[in-house]
Amino acid sequence: MTTTLLSALVRPLLEPQLPDWVAPRWFLSKEEALALAPEAAIGWVDLNDKEAMAEIVTAATSLKWLNSIYAGLDFLPLDLLAERGVTVTNGAGINAITIAEYTVMLMLTHAKGYAQVVRAQDRREWLLDSPGKRELAGERVLLLGLGAIGGLIKTRLEAFGMEVVPVRRSPAPGALGPDAWRVELGSFDWVILAVPATPETRHLIGANELSAMKPSAVLVNIARGEVVDQDALLSALKERRIDGALLDVTTPEPLPPDDPLWTAPGAQITMHLSGRAQTKMIQRSAARFLDNLERWHRGEPVEPRFDLTAGY
Repeated sequence: MTTTLLSALVRPLLEPQLPDWVAPRWFLSKEEALALAPEAAIGWVDLNDKEAMAEIVTAATSLKWLNSIYAGLDFLPLDLLAERGVTVTNGAGINAITIAEYTVMLMLTHAKGYAQVVRAQDRREWLLDSPGKRELAGERVLLLGLGAIGGLIKTRLEAFGMEVVPVRRSPAPGALGPDAWRVELGSFDWVILAVPATPETRHLIGANELSAMKPSAVLVNIARGEVVDQDALLSALKERRIDGALLDVTTPEPLPPDDPLWTAPGAQITMHLSGRAQTKMIQRSAARFLDNLERWHRGEPVEPRFDLTAGY
């Protein structure tokens, strides 16, 4: 029997289908999880409290495989997990569809001035002209990050007639290399960030990159807040050096009510809701976990494997 630490919140989805070699230990609180953690060989210990998750993982000294619904796991003790030889699977791709749809929504909302339309309806004012006249068709998109989310964003935007140019580590037709995209920044109408949060991607977009963008360009960040130098972005927006910033993520989160980014010209902030705009995340995650349990038992690789060294 393999002791497996699991949140009681997913018990209805997992318990009827758990294989007989799994000995589940269900928890409802951080305290219960900490008490059970040392004996667990497998763990799925997701909580809204990231610090509590890190404590539980640290306490799980017998852990062999850690599963998570989260794609980004930079809040966990990755060095410790690597030292212990723990296999980690994450939630990469679980929310890819809804995040890709959300990205398109953000872009259309900005292009058509839809926020002003909604406010006009609140005032019961009949507008005689559209506050936004931008068309997506024919515009160029620089896509930083071509994983599960980025791939779906690309196909959806291409369906609108946009030219999407991804950045890739290895040479590929129609793509830019990791050292080439900055030189080309001024030729793009939209810059979309869909990269993981790693030391290498921190402040990937800073003052220099923002200065290189065209005045009509729009930055879209559905990655992590720290991928953008937020002070530099605020200055660029205030000085109208770019047309807008569509931010599903910020630093910190939640963004304080008095943060000037809320009212910066061209800023649209959507409170990290893109991955939550669906109802199937837990079901998809449970199905993936059950499939991985069978793989684990057969000695096959579990998926998607999180690279503890690379951080994604």
